[in-house]
Amino acid sequence: MRVKPKKYLGQHFLKDISIAKKIADTLTLEGYDIVLEIGPGMGVLTNYIIQKPLETHLIEIDNESVLYLKTHFPKLSSRIYQEDVLKCNFLALFGNKPFAMIGNYPYNISSQIVFRMLDFRHQIPEFSGMFQKEVARRICEQPGSKTYGILSVLVQAFYRAEYLFTVPPSVFDPPPKVNSGVLRLIRKSNFRLSCDETLFFSVVKMAFQQRRKTLRNSLKALNLSDNLKANTIFDKRPEQLSVESFIELTTAIAEDFKGKLT
Repeated sequence: MRVKPKKYLGQHFLKDISIAKKIADTLTLEGYDIVLEIGPGMGVLTNYIIQKPLETHLIEIDNESVLYLKTHFPKLSSRIYQEDVLKCNFLALFGNKPFAMIGNYPYNISSQIVFRMLDFRHQIPEFSGMFQKEVARRICEQPGSKTYGILSVLVQAFYRAEYLFTVPPSVFDPPPKVNSGVLRLIRKSNFRLSCDETLFFSVVKMAFQQRRKTLRNSLKALNLSDNLKANTIFDKRPEQLSVESFIELTTAIAEDFKGKLT
């Protein structure tokens, strides 16, 4: 039995077992006893994950792949879930237990998966796997780059991001039209921000929605005081700000809001 890759699901099945092993070996095994693989397909990566001293769980939306996985990994049968990872209730699966997330992520929803991971950052100490190379690079990018953006800032606020290695199209069936990149995110020991985290997310997203403009213009909708906007940070564009600068900016904006209420 073989599963046919489905274009509408963005399926590109990894066929190089040496690459699969390298991805599985990105797991540090520190701070968790459970690992959740996203989109296992025909289980090439799963074969190496189950060799780790971890409780392995799989999420796969494709019915044909689920049947294949349950046939070839019968011991995992009760931990194979046919679900959409973007809607999955991780609390229902794992309670409050920490878990790592890994996968050869579907490129068409890879950024959404990262945002979903961030929603559960208090439970996910580690996240690794394969993305389109440009997306992986963007997540790990540093300030000053044209590709430094929302994902870069939000991920790096809570995780240490490492770009590990590049993977060519030839190791997939069917081969994608782009190179792939493998990254690892390890949550910071102190991952709670010193500012309002909800406001932080809003400020970062609003700033980069008009990334060519200075912060004075891109954050205009916040109706900030002239006194605050006189700060030279508002002369900068969002890609010039480090995570720490965005935290400081968010703190200043929160104080500005409070000042208007008093």
